[in-house]
Amino acid sequence: MDDHFDGPNADYDNPEIGEGVEVFAPTTYAGHFCRGEQFEGAAIVYGIGDTFLRRFDMDRHAFHRQTNMYYPFANFGDWEMANFLLQSNLSMREVDNYLSLSMTKKMPLSFWTAKELRGRIEDLPKGPCWKVHIVPTRHPTTNPVQLYWRDPLECIEALFNHPFYAGKMDYSPFRVFTAAERVMRVYSEWMSSDGAWDLQTKVPAGSTLCGVILSSDKTNITNVCGGKVAHPLLISLANIRMNVRNKGSSHAFLLTALMPIAEFIYPVTRIRSVLEARLFHACLDFILEPLKKAAQFGRMMADPLGNETLRQLESIPCDPDDVEAYFDACAQFRLSGVSRPFWRDWLLSDPHRFLTPECLHHWHRMSWDHDVKWCKCALGSEELDFRFSLLPPITGLRQFKSGITKLKQVGGRTQRDVQRYLVVVIAGAAHPDVIAAVRALTEFRYLAQAPAITEEGCEKIAAALAEFHHYKQAIINGGLRRGDQSGSILEHWEIPKLELLQSVVPSISQVGSVLQWSADTTEHAHIEVVKDPASRTNNKDYSSQICRHLDRIEKCRMFDTAVRLRGTAEAGSSSSAVEHDGDQSDGEVDHAVDDVDEAEAAVLNDLWAPKQSRSDFFEIAAKLLASTTLSSSPLRTFVRGSTAFHLNFRPAVRRLSVDAAAEKFAIPDLRSALGDYLALYNCLGRRIRPFGGARQSAQDIPLPFEYLQIWYKVRIQQRVYHDRASTASAYTIHAQPPNGHWKYGRYDAAILQVDEGHDWPDSGLTGHAVVEVRLIMRPRPPKGINVPWANRFLVYVRRFDVVNVEPSTHLHVLKRAVRASGSYFGDVFPLDQISSFAHVVPRFGETADKRLTYMNSFHASQSFYLNRYFDKDFFYTTNH
Repeated sequence: MDDHFDGPNADYDNPEIGEGVEVFAPTTYAGHFCRGEQFEGAAIVYGIGDTFLRRFDMDRHAFHRQTNMYYPFANFGDWEMANFLLQSNLSMREVDNYLSLSMTKKMPLSFWTAKELRGRIEDLPKGPCWKVHIVPTRHPTTNPVQLYWRDPLECIEALFNHPFYAGKMDYSPFRVFTAAERVMRVYSEWMSSDGAWDLQTKVPAGSTLCGVILSSDKTNITNVCGGKVAHPLLISLANIRMNVRNKGSSHAFLLTALMPIAEFIYPVTRIRSVLEARLFHACLDFILEPLKKAAQFGRMMADPLGNETLRQLESIPCDPDDVEAYFDACAQFRLSGVSRPFWRDWLLSDPHRFLTPECLHHWHRMSWDHDVKWCKCALGSEELDFRFSLLPPITGLRQFKSGITKLKQVGGRTQRDVQRYLVVVIAGAAHPDVIAAVRALTEFRYLAQAPAITEEGCEKIAAALAEFHHYKQAIINGGLRRGDQSGSILEHWEIPKLELLQSVVPSISQVGSVLQWSADTTEHAHIEVVKDPASRTNNKDYSSQICRHLDRIEKCRMFDTAVRLRGTAEAGSSSSAVEHDGDQSDGEVDHAVDDVDEAEAAVLNDLWAPKQSRSDFFEIAAKLLASTTLSSSPLRTFVRGSTAFHLNFRPAVRRLSVDAAAEKFAIPDLRSALGDYLALYNCLGRRIRPFGGARQSAQDIPLPFEYLQIWYKVRIQQRVYHDRASTASAYTIHAQPPNGHWKYGRYDAAILQVDEGHDWPDSGLTGHAVVEVRLIMRPRPPKGINVPWANRFLVYVRRFDVVNVEPSTHLHVLKRAVRASGSYFGDVFPLDQISSFAHVVPRFGETADKRLTYMNSFHASQSFYLNRYFDKDFFYTTNH
């Protein structure tokens, strides 16, 4: 939903562009330079408003903080202890017990009971305040209807004003293109959409458009005491960029209300549902009134946009108070029976714009409720589970050792993990048209989840959905669509979630990337703002205790942020004063301000950024290269092109002869392959080595070294396909010899670059080969001898040949490449020629061999699929 407001006491006679307005800079899409244009005349700053710290200094206790920054606490240590106790999971009794310990009493604290501590918190600067409102109802309920809420406009201002989001928000609409010719649009953030651009044209010049995000969903807060349920209403700001807003640690979603869950006393069950829906809209109408007034205060267009639903409601010739008759009259328009929807008087708000597609409940849930059930009916539960259990495992991803049909409490993460493998599992076992239909829906979901989507991408999304509709009749013909309860065959496609897919492409141009509206973030926020606070109550009157707890926690967080920023600013001022004590020559650069900004950014990241982030091997490699004292040569973490590599500092085998390694890893031509590599290295140097050609070296060729260092795995990491400044999750490539668990060894597949003119990921599979990694090694030269080839890590790989691309699955069919002699086609390459991890899966045929396991299926097969759906970035790369 969209809203617009100006700050208080705005000076409309003296507008000027201030420091708070972002200057639009070209961005990148999938690694390519993008040019854009920004809406002119938007987001004008009218003077200087109240910053976060200025509001902190305007608090009623600001006078005391001139001498004691931590007031009402005695000092930093006093505040640190209070902050720890309040944000811990300790109950009031446990806090009292802790404060009564003899050791604790020796501390110079200003409080000695939990009650006294909580009283001190009431003197901290306040944020949006909680209120309670008794909602009147026309029909009786079992209990009075209480609404706990706080001003949503104050919540939006708190987000808009928060220092952590500085530089992480967009203030005016913009358009991005893939090239300078401005032919192909790119949709990503909400401000990059046509919808935001259109709304900006309807507000006064210089106004700042603020997108209000509302999310509401019931959630269980306890599984005991009658299974209590809460109905939180979360609010956020669409101007905050999606990569920040969608991280739970950013706290970008605030709880603005706990919607009442009333039990109406009415004899007809379906009418009770109508009354509950009306109550929901009435509460929203009351809560959102400040935002509606803010929209009117902006002097927008006098008339709202035309709306079909409102015209339908006006045309119903029935008294809304006659609930049953009104509900029946609404049926012809497929309306719910709500006569006064909350958005009816909100300017520039329209359901066709603000009801966005949602990935978690619409797409992923549909894949589990329908796609998986079709596959289950096509293959049978036993066969489907068995084929899932045979998949080669991927380190870091879920392995379904017992299949999927008996899983309990399946959440969004599991649903996404199943999608990674569903197409490759049913390949060859179901009817080709059924496979094509399931594959088309999978491609639709993957394409639509891209964080940046071009107009060409929109066409691909629409084409994937059209392809599903082309093949879907095979599902009906095969009797695969069946009722949940009866199990009878259904011959229709009345699936609401399927119908919603039609709105995805139009929504992308109106609201930007659909991925940013996923409920994953708000579902996670429910834990922080509802479930955790509820767990600290006495199981009575949940709503009021949740609100009190959140009020205390938010005060602590904001006070901690303010005092640390204030301390940083004062330290910077002192440092600057010392530096300016002497004369500064003309042209000399003053770095004091930059140092303060960096220190403040470090404070904000420490408090609000994720506490646990994924390993960034690109950053580690850069730091190692910049280090003046390198601990090892060659470096165990390094980068080539778009791929970062990380090896353990100590090899798994420190010293093994070439012939012993050949026997241990079942590589009979290892010595001759190393001979060929050294011969080509002398000719090509560090250039990309091609794959192919007859073996030149003899099996017993003498080598300038006799021993190898061997690693059993290497971790590789790449940049995110649509955002080359961000790092993706790392994958592990195993090259492990036979052991007690893996009888035939564990060898993973990879993508190897074999053509210097084609780079991953821009070229896709062109100029690359799919290989099986059999050995990760480094030659050990004789002591005292320094040779160039010893400073590179090497891999022995065996090549897969691409047979064809299967039409129904869009998967590459592979077979093991062999030489004329019948031996496997393998060779030695530098490790850094590997571009990506690859998931290669055996082709199981119509029925999988019952002798197979996930530990021997790869060894026992000769025909394979390259699974392009195991990772979305891999899918985008191979989808050229």
